[in-house]
Amino acid sequence: MADIREKLLKESMEAARKKAEAKEDASENDAGEISAGEEAAEQAEENVKAYGAAENSEAAEEVEKAEGTVEDAAETNEGEAGELPPDDGPTSVFIKGEHDKKDEKIKELNDRLLRNLAEFENFRKRTDKEKSQMFEMGAKSIIEKILPAIDSFELGLAALSEEDKNSGVGQGMEKIYKQLMTILENAGVKQIEALGKEFDPNLHNAVMHEENEEFGENTVSQELQKGYMYNDTVIRHSMVKVAN
Repeated sequence: MADIREKLLKESMEAARKKAEAKEDASENDAGEISAGEEAAEQAEENVKAYGAAENSEAAEEVEKAEGTVEDAAETNEGEAGELPPDDGPTSVFIKGEHDKKDEKIKELNDRLLRNLAEFENFRKRTDKEKSQMFEMGAKSIIEKILPAIDSFELGLAALSEEDKNSGVGQGMEKIYKQLMTILENAGVKQIEALGKEFDPNLHNAVMHEENEEFGENTVSQELQKGYMYNDTVIRHSMVKVAN
């Protein structure tokens, strides 16, 4: 490209020189000047055309190269069309973020449900225990109030003679006493066995001691007042006499 420009520059300078010589010889031959000027103009026009043709040729070569590059890129893309890269664009990130939020919400609700179930189970157990304790306390309180009446029945029956026991009043008292004892037994109340048993401070309350060879040492020789238990709880200890 530089050679062509240098060539055209030389030709233009040569044409200008010829034109200057033609002006100096104008007096000698006007026709020669006109002819020289026309030749210089024609030569310059040819030079411009040649320069334009050279530029067009070079541009055409650059265009062909660019087209070849584009075609190669197209072929490469066609060859790799089956292998698309994974889509990690904004949409994928958004969907993934929404999915994570849903998982976290589900986990939070599941934990809350488990905690509520555990709290409810604890509340149920605690309520059942409190109800049981309240029932036992109430039952114990009522039984303690009934026991003196049972003691009175037992004293009254023990004071009756055989004739009075066979009378209507005596039989009526005995039936009422048996009915009360059946009700207490069905409610979980039972008498504490004491007479002839080894003294147990957890069940017996020793108020007297005696020397008695009929009973072994530390044995209950007499039951002064009956003791009672409600389930496994002692409501009243047996009042006893213990033989040494």
